[in-house]
Amino acid sequence: MDLRGLVNTSVIGVASLFMAIGAFFGSAGSARPQSSGTSKNAAAESPPAASPLGAPNNLPDPYVPGVSWGQLPDGRKWGSTAGIAVGPDGNIWAIDRCGAHGSRGTNCADSPLDPILEFDPSSKFLKSFGKGLFVSPHKITVDHDGNLWVADNGIKDGKGQQVFKFDQNGKILLTLGKAGVSGRGLDTFDQPTEVAIAPNGDIFVADGHGEKTTDNARIMKFDAHGKFLKTWGKKGTGISEFDCPHTLAFDSQGRLFVGDRQNNRIQIFDQDGHFIAEWKQFGRPSGIYIDKSDVIYVADSESRNGEPGYGYNPGCRRGIRIGSAKDGSVKYFVPDAAPYPAAADSTGPEGITADAGGNMYGAEFTMDVKKYVRK
Repeated sequence: MDLRGLVNTSVIGVASLFMAIGAFFGSAGSARPQSSGTSKNAAAESPPAASPLGAPNNLPDPYVPGVSWGQLPDGRKWGSTAGIAVGPDGNIWAIDRCGAHGSRGTNCADSPLDPILEFDPSSKFLKSFGKGLFVSPHKITVDHDGNLWVADNGIKDGKGQQVFKFDQNGKILLTLGKAGVSGRGLDTFDQPTEVAIAPNGDIFVADGHGEKTTDNARIMKFDAHGKFLKTWGKKGTGISEFDCPHTLAFDSQGRLFVGDRQNNRIQIFDQDGHFIAEWKQFGRPSGIYIDKSDVIYVADSESRNGEPGYGYNPGCRRGIRIGSAKDGSVKYFVPDAAPYPAAADSTGPEGITADAGGNMYGAEFTMDVKKYVRK
């Protein structure tokens, strides 16, 4: 199937839903709740055709099941991953939390391992770097020039809460934020999640992975040299408000797509922060990737039924929804291997990207990277 041959279709109607914002607090090493109204051992059910918010569960799946990918150095296994990106040369870059499980903890703080890894398209390991710089790296972005951007949302011993720009050999070209300092100021972050680079080089940072009502939930904009330009957003459920802005992507028009994860939606803005649209038909967005043809890939790793609280998005099956960034139509659905309804723990990809052939790569919180080959 040709994912780039998308045609305009009407978006599934969006029904109203009571949005309950509870807080499930994990351990210091993980933001994920350990239990929910749905047991891990509960019998699998058939999901509805679409969730109450309009996310379809029964579309064609044009991929073979994902398989573990990446020839890691001897003795090394994947830790929790959340970020993966394809560079201009076709090589794949991934973030690994230093072989450890969890997020927003201190899993790389004292590790001898490099968290940034490069592979060629055949999965051959090429190089790694970043040892000693990060506390808990989150997402990775490769810009048009092949430079790498990584957000660190951990904090320990004077490190963390920063964004780094690297060249492909690991040289630091720019840092944003204050090392080891979290805050609400214009020069600090509080659990930054991902970076997106505009065509003119402006830098956009999603800032705010926390569940507390006092935590940051905003977009920060800087020029190409790191000078602060503006910010927008606050904690909430309204338009231009966020609850865990977890992922960012630009389309070909230069519109900024924000994965507003805990609100189970994508919000779209222009580069001055003006609201354009709200989409709920792609599920609960942990990761967003938009290719040059405006095919949008959205990874949902957390939707669950059960009691209101973290991850609550009833009737929505986890998986990857693929459609058009131009009109919001959803054309394909790659279901998570986990049975429906899922338990509270994360499964499937949190980070998502695709190569020039349309093959997908998913970075999984549950300690793996998988490749999905088109049928």
